[in-house]
Amino acid sequence: MNAAANAKQSPLQELAKFEQSPWLDFVRRGFTKDGSMAALIADDGVKGVTSNPAIFQKAMGEGTDYDAQIHEILGKEIVSTSELYERLAIDDIREVAKLLYPVFETSKGVDGYVSLEVSPYLARDTAGTIFEAGRLWDAVKEPNLMIKIPGTDEGAPAIEQKIADGININVTLLFSLDAYKKVVEAWLSGLEARLKAGQPVASIASVASFFVSRIDGKIDAEIDRRVKAGDKDSEALKAVRGKVAIANAKLAYQYWLEVMKSDRWAKLKAAGAQTQRLLWASTGTKDKAYSDVLYVEQLIGPETVNTIPPATLDAFRDHGTLPGATLTEDVEGAKHVLAEAERLGLDLAGVTKVLVDEGVSSFEDAFDSLLGSVAKKQNDILGKKLTETKFSLPEDLDAAVKAGLDEWRRKGSIRKLWARDASLWTGADEAKWLKWLDIVGERLDHVAELEAFQKEARERGFKQVLLLGMGGSSLGPEVLAETFGKHEGFGHLYVLDSTDPQQIKTFEGKIDPAHTLFIVSSKSGGTLEPNILLAYFYDVAKKAIGDKAASHFVAVTDPGSHLEAVAKREGFWKIFGGEKEIGGRYSVLSNFGLVPATAAGVPIKLFLEDALHGVKASDAGAPPAVNPGVQLGTVFGVAATKFGRDKITIIATKQIADFGAWAEQLIAESTGKIGKGLIPIDDETLAGPAHYGSDRVFVYLRLANEHSHEQDEAVRTLIEAGQPVVTIELHERRQIAQEFFRWEIATAVAGAWLDINPFDQPDVEASKIETKKLTSAYNDTGALPSEEPFATDGDLSFFADAKNTAALKGGSTHEILKAHFDRVKPGDYVGVLAYIERDRATREWIQHTRLAIRDAKKVATAAEFGPRFLHSTGQAYKGGPNTGVFLQITADDAHDLPVPGERFTFSVVKAAQARGDFDVLAERGRRALRVHIKGDLAKGLASIASAIKAAI
Repeated sequence: MNAAANAKQSPLQELAKFEQSPWLDFVRRGFTKDGSMAALIADDGVKGVTSNPAIFQKAMGEGTDYDAQIHEILGKEIVSTSELYERLAIDDIREVAKLLYPVFETSKGVDGYVSLEVSPYLARDTAGTIFEAGRLWDAVKEPNLMIKIPGTDEGAPAIEQKIADGININVTLLFSLDAYKKVVEAWLSGLEARLKAGQPVASIASVASFFVSRIDGKIDAEIDRRVKAGDKDSEALKAVRGKVAIANAKLAYQYWLEVMKSDRWAKLKAAGAQTQRLLWASTGTKDKAYSDVLYVEQLIGPETVNTIPPATLDAFRDHGTLPGATLTEDVEGAKHVLAEAERLGLDLAGVTKVLVDEGVSSFEDAFDSLLGSVAKKQNDILGKKLTETKFSLPEDLDAAVKAGLDEWRRKGSIRKLWARDASLWTGADEAKWLKWLDIVGERLDHVAELEAFQKEARERGFKQVLLLGMGGSSLGPEVLAETFGKHEGFGHLYVLDSTDPQQIKTFEGKIDPAHTLFIVSSKSGGTLEPNILLAYFYDVAKKAIGDKAASHFVAVTDPGSHLEAVAKREGFWKIFGGEKEIGGRYSVLSNFGLVPATAAGVPIKLFLEDALHGVKASDAGAPPAVNPGVQLGTVFGVAATKFGRDKITIIATKQIADFGAWAEQLIAESTGKIGKGLIPIDDETLAGPAHYGSDRVFVYLRLANEHSHEQDEAVRTLIEAGQPVVTIELHERRQIAQEFFRWEIATAVAGAWLDINPFDQPDVEASKIETKKLTSAYNDTGALPSEEPFATDGDLSFFADAKNTAALKGGSTHEILKAHFDRVKPGDYVGVLAYIERDRATREWIQHTRLAIRDAKKVATAAEFGPRFLHSTGQAYKGGPNTGVFLQITADDAHDLPVPGERFTFSVVKAAQARGDFDVLAERGRRALRVHIKGDLAKGLASIASAIKAAI
């Protein structure tokens, strides 16, 4: 725009003769800073400015005007994309408001306004609009601000409320006279309510933005179509071409004139109220057959505003004319045009309804594009402060994922997720389980509590920290222990999540009870395993340090739980509360993960700040295409539902390898139910492409300073072979916190694609019930119910339900295992479920065994230890797709341990858990076989491994 002073007065200034105010439909920082905006105000008489998402998108998405401020903000704070955009926009609005303030003062509050729009996402949300309008008004704090609210049916009540609250309102997206009448009613009612409440009305300004050129665009296109088709009314159609929008505006103005004569307005005017002026919007000419200043010259009238885009403003300055108060000329002709439009079936009412819907969608699209542009700049500037992701997907899957992301964008699904809208999933109780969305910010607000605990734990000189938990309360802390190792000055963090008596004894041998901090972690406080582990180790501590035992114990549990009552009764050192609205598998960034991490010396504030980067990157304001959580979850969901790729194979470099065990639980327990689900495959050593079918998605978690060349090459080979691979690079270990949150979002997103509730776990509860029956039977009789193997071969006994027994038929170990694994089909997976001590030797054994099965059968394999997997992948094995073939392994325990206060022992509990697990697998129709080892465990495992290799 050339805003240089002209020798003669600008036509824009001459609009004042007709009491019309020209406003500029444009905001850009550089334009404000370089004096161009000030020149327009001075030389052309521009008296106001409007903005919208499309305008901001062009301003922020292009050039470098905003880069310095983005750098400054991100250097000091961790903010979301939407928060960053708003900070930038508010600064722009304030600067323009200052430039316009002299106009505001001179005009006594009639002009000099700048407009800022409520989020376009709220166009159909009355309550959300009311809240947002008030929040933005308070944030900007400029008297010459107008808040833009759409004139939708949902917007009208918000307009009334905010007028009553004393906020200046620019009503946008008005196309029809009926909609305008609703807005006028809202405006009048808002002023009347304010007056009735004894509050002043004199300082409240409002405009009603009536859109023009878009109407002609729609109507003219239909006219052209019909004329081209040889319509019998072609001449009559041509006669109204390019006239409907102006006629529509003229009649809206006539309605305004009538309102100005009403008794209602007279009372308000007497109280000092300002009129709500009509503002002509969308006044740039779209059709080159018309004058480029048509919608300026033909819409001149008193007490109105014309908000003009830059190109049209330049054109009007150059060759615009002022033929008179054109708004009031030939009103009868305008009525005739609209009557003809109706007679000819041009359906103005239908067109304006479509235009409102399109306008809402258009602003949403523009806002998505705007936030996407801001997010890109934000990510570029943050650089290695964020984890990086590369998607290497086959062409068909890539296209489907992009379509899926766009579907999420169009439906506003990520905003529904953050709004706790259960309709995103099944419409059940999902909303009550989403407190994890806010927990990082909440914990940062209270980080002093954790830091004080850390300081005192260090001062007390604990040499070990032993966490007693199961599932969500143990797997997250285990990742932190394995990832961060021991911190100088703090105890080594051990995590025990087993009822195997040998394993319990092994962990007991690792600690000195007199120098150990015991953390008992259980959300419900009633879970069997943590409670009996507490009983055992409390007894161990009392024997070592007597009455001081309680001072070595910390409880992490939900308020009001049984564990909390025990901790209070015994006088534990600390009790940390959980959140009842966070399920265990989503709890790693709550006290269930943070307390053990804090006790072990992890710099907890830095850890939470890294987690906050993850939260902000995946929040509601980050469009799906740049939202890490939505991207990953959409890959999972689309790959599974549209391509049958439901095996999520997690690969990780050594230092962060344990992340997969946590992700297993999150994915399996969240998605595996009602016959659907994703099957996570963790710790399955990579092989060549020939070993894999077409049912996998691979995720490679790569720590930048620790990556393995061998792993990199194996992953590259998979990509080249056409397997879908997502590579996530962490620049430092602490960024595991970002990934915790990203995977939580991704799992919730995948649950929406699968159309399941990702926050319940019905089949885990089924196993608990069966276990409880068996332990109760033991307490009643002193023995578990008897069972008979269907076959015995040396020290190996085989068990199955009737259906599986019939399929396997008995015989030698080789014959049984061959019959069992012959049932494996392409697309299946095999689960080896071992209820034995989880140590180096058994982990090596299970790895060699699962890889032998994988390589022979070309199917995914899961290697799990019981009972820990019961609270993890066990949900998917029982409730997910019936594609699993399971080999459960149990064994005689070489040693047993008592459970203080109970008749049963740890060995009995483990046996009951294994049998309960197997019973539910059988009841769900799973292909399941149990083999029990008598005597020497190592010998029995060797026999099984040998027989499996021969059988497959």
